[in-house]
Amino acid sequence: MRSLPYFCRGQVVRGFGRGSKQLGIPTANFPEQVVDSLPADVSTGIYYGWASVGSGDVHKMVVSIGWNPYYKNMKKSMETHIMHTFKEDFYGEILNVAIVGYLRPEKNFDSLGTPEHLLSTYPLPEMAGL
Repeated sequence: MRSLPYFCRGQVVRGFGRGSKQLGIPTANFPEQVVDSLPADVSTGIYYGWASVGSGDVHKMVVSIGWNPYYKNMKKSMETHIMHTFKEDFYGEILNVAIVGYLRPEKNFDSLGTPEHLLSTYPLPEMAGL
């Protein structure tokens, strides 16, 4: 994506229910309208930046933009993992995201493994400047 930083916002909607339940990595999902309005030059993959829910504090985040090849999704999604522990779900709240960098392309996995394994696929040292 040439147009970094990129800012977007939208109401948090229910996703596939895999982030927290299957992977142990909760994600906040944007509605299709937000995903469909991404710049034409956006590459699928993992990005990093900042996020806030409503008028709350700003936290580090990673966001997956793409098709989730392991699950063979038919629709592109935008799933944000905020690096903060929230006390409760925030479906329906407004999620504000500032994407500031690209980490890696989307990957397919042979198996899900553990949350620690999945998180280890993010080159987090590149995010140290956040």
